[in-house]
Amino acid sequence: MAKSKPVTKHSNLIILLPVYEDRQALRHLLVDLKKELGSGFVVCAVDDGSLNAPPLLEDFQDVGVNGEIIRLRRNVGHQKAIAAGLCYINENYNFEHVVIMDSDGEDKPSTIKDLLAVLTDDKIDVAVAERRSRVESLKFKVFYFFYKIVFGLLTGRPVSFGNFMALKPGAVARMCTINELWLHIAGAVILSRLRIQTVAIDRGSRYAGQSKMNFPSLVLHGFRGIMVFTEDVLVRVGIACFLLLIPISFAVVLTLVLKLVGMASPGWFSSAMALLFIILIQIGFLNLMMLLVAGMGNRQPPTTEIRLQNLIMKIEETV
Repeated sequence: MAKSKPVTKHSNLIILLPVYEDRQALRHLLVDLKKELGSGFVVCAVDDGSLNAPPLLEDFQDVGVNGEIIRLRRNVGHQKAIAAGLCYINENYNFEHVVIMDSDGEDKPSTIKDLLAVLTDDKIDVAVAERRSRVESLKFKVFYFFYKIVFGLLTGRPVSFGNFMALKPGAVARMCTINELWLHIAGAVILSRLRIQTVAIDRGSRYAGQSKMNFPSLVLHGFRGIMVFTEDVLVRVGIACFLLLIPISFAVVLTLVLKLVGMASPGWFSSAMALLFIILIQIGFLNLMMLLVAGMGNRQPPTTEIRLQNLIMKIEETV
């Protein structure tokens, strides 16, 4: 018999925020949330192992916002922090909607109502924010442009949204059963096959400080998004390798024919065959690596309950 979850808390709207060394920005966000939403919401802030500027309960109490701080034992990155918070909410709350957003101000509180308005449609499970405008560096814009192209080619799916989204209870419960949730939130939403509606929203500016995500971290985050669809990537790369074998096989036959009829210059045959042989080996290794990655991705991970026990150090609540 299935074990019922110990739901002890209730809130119509829960705002889930990953926070890492960004207390000042969080204080600004709490003020704006109170201004936009009034009092009918709860904030769940996931402290991702902050040491120098962790969020404090007094920040909530000063503004008059109800909520709790989920303190993780170590820094695990904002994707795993969001996953931990989402699974915690799913196991401990009765709610109508969950909104996931960054705590730095780039996801504007004034646009939350736009996302929630979409969820009034019974045929929509998740409302995701599609950036209408961005205030980013040229390096980021160039990387994101090429990343969307590579992502589409390898997975066969478009990607146009990030972590800012609103979900219904059924969507949250379904997301928490997907292993890839702990790898990449947006990718897991696509993989879940939930009914998604995009909402065009302008990106805001940071309240304070600098982003903790540097360019290498951004690249790694992008690759993790592709890893969510390992099996699709494997199929597409396999097909591409097979198609590449056709001209290579033709080139091998042509090289042998030229050698047999005496039309190959000295040393040309051995050089051509060596090059083609190296290409064949690389194709074989590429397929082998893809199979290994797919196999690793299919390993059974720890259960959500064990993951939460290992990650969450303590819970601090305002009430």
